[in-house]
Amino acid sequence: MTKLSVNINKIATLRNARGGNVPDLIKVAIDLQRFGAEGITIHPRPDERHIRRKDVYDLKPVVKTEFNIEGYPSEDFLQLIKEIKPEQATLVPDPPHVLTSNAGWNARDHKSFLKECVDEIHSYGVRASIFIDADPEMMLHAKETLTDRVELYTESYASHYDLDREKAIAPYITAAQSAVDLGLGINAGHDLSLQNLKYFAQNIPQLIEVSIGHALISDALYFGLENTVQLYLRQLK
Repeated sequence: MTKLSVNINKIATLRNARGGNVPDLIKVAIDLQRFGAEGITIHPRPDERHIRRKDVYDLKPVVKTEFNIEGYPSEDFLQLIKEIKPEQATLVPDPPHVLTSNAGWNARDHKSFLKECVDEIHSYGVRASIFIDADPEMMLHAKETLTDRVELYTESYASHYDLDREKAIAPYITAAQSAVDLGLGINAGHDLSLQNLKYFAQNIPQLIEVSIGHALISDALYFGLENTVQLYLRQLK
């Protein structure tokens, strides 16, 4: 079954809105794993508008499933990976000023840079993943960076799902098969939700892991955190 990693950035955003420690990010991470989540994802940004650098160190001893740290591979980010040694580091091409990740890497144009970053991540004993669009050509270039996995950027799928889900999923099926043929593992994330997750997972049987934050935390406002985790896990069965 595809693993569910919960991105807890939004919990940190809510905490930071009032200062203090409510909600308690560390307790939420512990509880999410207790409720069935198979991983915790964070995306620390330089301005610390949600996840703070201290959070990363505080989370390390309590994440007993899989710790996935994603972000732009700056020197500070790579140093964090070296010190924390999460199970996975996901490289995302977003500069500091953007609101959220909005594109995958052009692995052709940035191949040398990505390969250097992947080599460094591997030297720390950490699995590398590259955030990438559903483009078979990009899979070929991603393979040459020696990354272990690619994370398919699913915003396009999610935004077109209600209009024509077969058309929306088609490029992801093709890209996923290309990745598998090249020996790459497949993750996915961005705007996956209770409405579109099951169809995505059913059509990408090679899918190892999804990382979901905004939709899951929003659903938890209505359904409760424990129940929401279970609802998402059912979509992946």
